[in-house]
Amino acid sequence: MSPGPARDKAERFRALHRGRAPGDPLVLPGPWDAASARVLEAAGFPALATPSAAIAASLGYADGATPADEMFAAIARITRAVDVPVSADVEAGYGLGARELVERLLEAGAVGCNLEDCEQGVLKDPHEHAGFLAEVREAAAGRLFVNARVDTFVRGDGDVERAVERAAAYVAAGADCVYPILAPVDALPLLRAGIEGPLNVLAGLDGDGPAPAVLGGLGATRITFGPALQRRAGDALRETAAGLPA
Repeated sequence: MSPGPARDKAERFRALHRGRAPGDPLVLPGPWDAASARVLEAAGFPALATPSAAIAASLGYADGATPADEMFAAIARITRAVDVPVSADVEAGYGLGARELVERLLEAGAVGCNLEDCEQGVLKDPHEHAGFLAEVREAAAGRLFVNARVDTFVRGDGDVERAVERAAAYVAAGADCVYPILAPVDALPLLRAGIEGPLNVLAGLDGDGPAPAVLGGLGATRITFGPALQRRAGDALRETAAGLPA
């Protein structure tokens, strides 16, 4: 995609995060292949966000073990299948330099990306990671929406102040949004008060935790579900298969 259309599509996605009323977060379900992406687009969602764990499962890999080439190919199949903007979870960036990572995301048709601030289960130095995010932002030149994941609650000690400090460093580096994954619900007001800009929150399905509207009222700008939809689809398939003659 040429720079102009790529920038326009990213801006269209960026605009979905602006001016949202409390209780009305942007809901971004996660497709794991072209078929699921088409189902979600047909349901009326204005944008989608791929979960790396769900794509890994669909390709036969453990979470975090998908080779970069296969991940980018899967993302490309999803973006080709739909007209709505698609943001891509690319884990910690697969060891790629910022420029190459941006080029591969754009070639795959993504308008944004999730980038974790841990690698091999260990939190990165926040200042070094902020430097990497700044390089990604510079290379993207407005063509990608950068969602910086904060892993304090899954890889660190769960300290809210530390999460806010890491998030602030990433926002200062140019991140469009921050994602304190698995932050406890009672920490959301504190995170919202301490973090500038959009806040991504992980939600459950069908009563597994607060509903998106409730999370929005607590400060979430946007809601994602991780691999929950893919796992729900797997449960439905197992139930159907159990009723078939073997």
